[in-house]
Amino acid sequence: RRIADPDLPVALRELLTIRLQASTTSTSKYKALMNGISADGRLRGTLQFCGASRTGRWAGRLFQPQNLPRATLNQATIDTGIEALKSDCADLLFDNIMELTSSALRGVIIAPNGKKLVVSDLSNIEGRMLAWLAGEDWKLRAFSEYDSGIGADLYKLAYARAFNIEPEGVTKDQRQIGKVMELGLGYGGGVAAFVTFALTYALDLDELATAALPNIPVSVQRNAMNWYKQSVEQNQTYGLSERVFITCDSLKRMWRNAHTATVPFWYELEEAVKRAISSPSITIPCRKLRVRRDGAWLRIVLPSGRAVCYPSPRLDDGQISYMGTNPYSRKWQRLKTYGGKLVENVTQAAARDVLAGNMPLIGYAGYDIVLTVHDEVLTEAPDTPDYSHEHLSSLLATNPDWAPDLPLSAGGFEAYRYRKD
Repeated sequence: RRIADPDLPVALRELLTIRLQASTTSTSKYKALMNGISADGRLRGTLQFCGASRTGRWAGRLFQPQNLPRATLNQATIDTGIEALKSDCADLLFDNIMELTSSALRGVIIAPNGKKLVVSDLSNIEGRMLAWLAGEDWKLRAFSEYDSGIGADLYKLAYARAFNIEPEGVTKDQRQIGKVMELGLGYGGGVAAFVTFALTYALDLDELATAALPNIPVSVQRNAMNWYKQSVEQNQTYGLSERVFITCDSLKRMWRNAHTATVPFWYELEEAVKRAISSPSITIPCRKLRVRRDGAWLRIVLPSGRAVCYPSPRLDDGQISYMGTNPYSRKWQRLKTYGGKLVENVTQAAARDVLAGNMPLIGYAGYDIVLTVHDEVLTEAPDTPDYSHEHLSSLLATNPDWAPDLPLSAGGFEAYRYRKD
């Protein structure tokens, strides 16, 4: 933002630009790649099974494929840049080599001779799974209708539902607001969560306030103002202006008002966990989940039958905690949790079970899985029409026996070099 200041001296702007380019950490992944390649040109050991201790998801290792940077260049430019890098002339075509190498990271993964990469990604599986676990029926219908080609885009629908307007009237900018609401508010997040996702998707907060505030009901703004005053007293306004804070908090309130099944789910699961901690060896039902404490373990049993486990659970003055690895210090210590976070854990874990359950189907069909990135499967297959992203997507979106009514959809592409679709 400082670089965009028109009053900034040209020399200082150039210096800051160079500093930002040089501080890009994503390019360090190339060193990890070079050090990890086997003699046959293959890279192995990039994923750890159940490396995410709470959800059971795969964890990235070596060059951290689960944490690849978002490309800032379009694919045609990246393809040109890769050829330029291979020819050792990228500096003749690109001013910012760091930006190029960061955007091109996915392209290091290529298909061997006679093969192609067939890639498919589960569409908004977390949003679908959350709606299914919570019983948010209107949203489940919306996903099904969208998949059938007769319904509105879900990000448009999220905005429309919050503002009580028709989805057809939602603009491109309003859809982006709906996207941030969907991605940032599903697990009890407030202003801080909304702002984090807004910045991730390049939403200008001042422009957001200008566009959204006039359409927010006065009663919602009034409640947001009261929360802003409390936040000022607690020094928790995150450096936001009053206008921006009220806008973000209002959008949070409107999203919650539209999700009458999801919001209670946060509190019901928290209460079920508290009851289970206080009542060992008794199973506490919570919608599609079962919660139980046996000895030193609290288990939340998913619809798939797998359990999300929390060691040494404890309840102190109503606060739930358990022993785990601090994600920042990497130390084993007592961690606090709450309803929204618990819902996030079980949602991501159940979404992982859909992916994991369909991986054998994919393998039996002749697709060799070489990598998974979140909800995406990257496979190698013979370079023939018999293997296609449509076929792979149909396999990936197969409903498990434990969730026959979960709306699933997947889409992908075929290429000789990996990219972000």
